[in-house]
Amino acid sequence: MLTGFYAPKPGGETIFTVDPRPIKFGPGAVRELGGDAKALGMSRVAVFTDKSVVNLVPTQDALQSLTASAIACAVYDDTLIEPTDQSFMAATEFVRADGFDGIVSIGGGSVIDTAKAANLFATHPVGLLNFVNKPIGAGRQVPGPLMPHIACPTTSGTGSESTGVAVFDLLSQQVKTGISSRFLKPSLGVIDPEFTYTLPPLVTAATAFDVLTHAIESYTAIAFTQRRQPAEPSLRPPYQGANPHSDLGSLAAIRLGGKYLVRAVKDESDREARNAMMYAATMAGISFGNAGVHIPHAMSYSVAGMIRDYTPEGWPQHHALCPHGISVVVNAPAAFRFTGPAAPARHLEAAEALGADVRDVTLEEAGEVLASKMIALMRKAEIPNGLQDLNYSEKDIAALARGAYQQQRLLTIAPRTVREEHLVSLFQDAMHYW
Repeated sequence: MLTGFYAPKPGGETIFTVDPRPIKFGPGAVRELGGDAKALGMSRVAVFTDKSVVNLVPTQDALQSLTASAIACAVYDDTLIEPTDQSFMAATEFVRADGFDGIVSIGGGSVIDTAKAANLFATHPVGLLNFVNKPIGAGRQVPGPLMPHIACPTTSGTGSESTGVAVFDLLSQQVKTGISSRFLKPSLGVIDPEFTYTLPPLVTAATAFDVLTHAIESYTAIAFTQRRQPAEPSLRPPYQGANPHSDLGSLAAIRLGGKYLVRAVKDESDREARNAMMYAATMAGISFGNAGVHIPHAMSYSVAGMIRDYTPEGWPQHHALCPHGISVVVNAPAAFRFTGPAAPARHLEAAEALGADVRDVTLEEAGEVLASKMIALMRKAEIPNGLQDLNYSEKDIAALARGAYQQQRLLTIAPRTVREEHLVSLFQDAMHYW
């Protein structure tokens, strides 16, 4: 029986759904990729990757495994870091041009999301905005299954191998948005930590903080029982709010991050730490793919979409970009201060799981304690000090808030109502932390 935090509400939801996909985890897992593809009925696959990943040893191992299993491969390595509507469509044309019966993605969240989108629009050829989340797009439901897709993440961050979400920059509106459907979930996630063993410190830090914010947002999200029950099952959203299933993975990921994040950033030879963060990313992905994320991610879409002249170390230097994990975590402390009063026990539990000393801490202090612990970890991992380090200023706040307010799919998952004026205050708070 659901009690306490999940006690039923009059007219509220009484059901949550769990739609997991199988995963394979462990060092060397991609060396079995050919057998995995064959088991899914693949014989000719489009392999999505990017130019920084294609020549890595684990990527070559994966391609050799496919070839050894007599699976024909065509490699697409033109995916963008932080994909756009234009790059999604270019990838779709690649898939449409040949008779593929399967998709393999080898890369970070940008690569996996690009593969999801190409699979979607090659299978169901409609205009891109038809499936994009409201209010930016029409929010139409994906009508049916796609080709089988094996996702092989190369960073310990997005958890995209476990989720039904594909995120991109809509260039015409300078905003990040996304597509959500359970049909976007990869058929199998092959998680090989060996990909992370050579990642530079800031890339490791950015992706690891994406893990933490996924997990904390899922754990502090509105309870699924707070939503109204849908008129029919098909209308139940992919992001359902916190639930007993998502809680398990969220807390596990938070604990792993609190213990191993700084170690993974500071010492690339610490394989225990990098293995642990890779597993944390998958656990967080399974959880937020079911429960959802809220304010830090809604704010991040504006931060990444409006970036002008910031280029972080470890990423291509030919154009400005803000990696997803950085665009999220610079907002997180401000957001958790704001949401703390709405779910103080949850925020305090998250802070404790992250490693904060919560003895003698009152519930009224929960949001601040969680925010302070996040800030301490950010400083140790040398993450940018808020929006000012991304070259934003006070004059940008109104536009950032307007863009974030469009992300209603995410904001409605927050444990308290978020108005545009709240977002103005949150962006002001996120300008700097120390």
